[in-house]
Amino acid sequence: MAAEVAAPDKEASEPSPRSASRRSLRSLDGLNFLMADVRDGLGPFLSVFLKSSQHWDSGSIGIVMAASGLAAAVFQIPAGMLVDSVHAKRLLVALSGLLVAAACMVIAWFPRLAAVFGAQIVLGAASAIIPPSLAALSLGIVGHRLMPARIARNESFNHAGNFTAAVLAGGLGQFVGVHWLFYLVCGFAMASALVVLLIDPRAVDHELARGGETLRTASGAHRPVPLAELWRDRRLRVFLMTVVLFHFGNAAMLPLAGQLIAQTHPGMDVIALSACVIAAQLVMMAVAAVVGRAMKAGVGRKTIFLVALAILPVRGLLFCLTTNPYGIVGIQLLDGVAAGIFGVVAVVITSDLMRGTGRFNVAQGLMALCVGIGAALSNVMGGLVAARFGFVAAYLSLSAIAVLAFALFACCMSETGREDTISTDALANDAG
Repeated sequence: MAAEVAAPDKEASEPSPRSASRRSLRSLDGLNFLMADVRDGLGPFLSVFLKSSQHWDSGSIGIVMAASGLAAAVFQIPAGMLVDSVHAKRLLVALSGLLVAAACMVIAWFPRLAAVFGAQIVLGAASAIIPPSLAALSLGIVGHRLMPARIARNESFNHAGNFTAAVLAGGLGQFVGVHWLFYLVCGFAMASALVVLLIDPRAVDHELARGGETLRTASGAHRPVPLAELWRDRRLRVFLMTVVLFHFGNAAMLPLAGQLIAQTHPGMDVIALSACVIAAQLVMMAVAAVVGRAMKAGVGRKTIFLVALAILPVRGLLFCLTTNPYGIVGIQLLDGVAAGIFGVVAVVITSDLMRGTGRFNVAQGLMALCVGIGAALSNVMGGLVAARFGFVAAYLSLSAIAVLAFALFACCMSETGREDTISTDALANDAG
């Protein structure tokens, strides 16, 4: 398979990182900070707005909340193919940001079922385009060797943006009104559309951006590997199955914790969940930076990813031991470690596996689809088990699935990093 064929000499196959505009790299920092709030849209705050301000029934809220998730799942792979095939990646990011802003305004000004349903579909489609576009721009600017350092930096800014947005959202929702959250997301979206234009289009090698090896100055670009051939790579199959199992074991844990707090400590559920989100984002910010340094020092992707997989069942078992809100917030810090590792290493592994195929962003779409499948299975199974057998049984079931994910990856996955992707200190500094 093309992903496993020896690459050309690294000095001939990638641009020097010093040729990338410093302004473009700083713009990537700002873009990841701003897009943290935009890519997830309104999230759970939409249900609060519709219930408290518009007095919608739970069934209608469930329909529009599901619309965004389903649209994101449907658009994942087409979005990856689109990002791989076009050179106007900056335009894709800008248009996605503007679509998010427009959808938020539609919901705020016309909170009726048809309008909100349509806006949620637009938000779902935009959320499918944004992550692969950001990763493609990063790879196209810094190349394969510096991708681990760049992704770690991206994730640090992403989590900083999530933390800032969570604090602002909490303050606006508490003191001004839930409807102001729409303007907050809209402001972030419009700012991101402007910041992406600061990236120098000459700094982006579009062949590298889709996972290829050929310079823009070469006589011709390699044709992407046929989609059917991607699936022949056993490592890709193992990785995607691990992603499904990771999120199968992970996604329902925090919602179940929220239900448990609401049941045992009424009135503390909202503030405890907010504390969980904010604390986890702070941890993710630090972990992303540490993971980048670890990969730069030569620690394998497999080793680092196994740490995230090992933390998940431990977290599930600890949730079985307490109903104390403060204890649950403390346990949730472990999610910050696991999710912080996943956010960096999963993209880097995808880049490794797709190197030379020209299908980097398609693979990202596949990974995102696997994340959605795993999360959906987790919430369905977690909820059913908790309703029938109790919260402890639900956490034990999720922990067992997490153990399966660890065993699969440990036994069946090989290291994906190559010697020429381990950066020196000077190169890593250029990537940041």
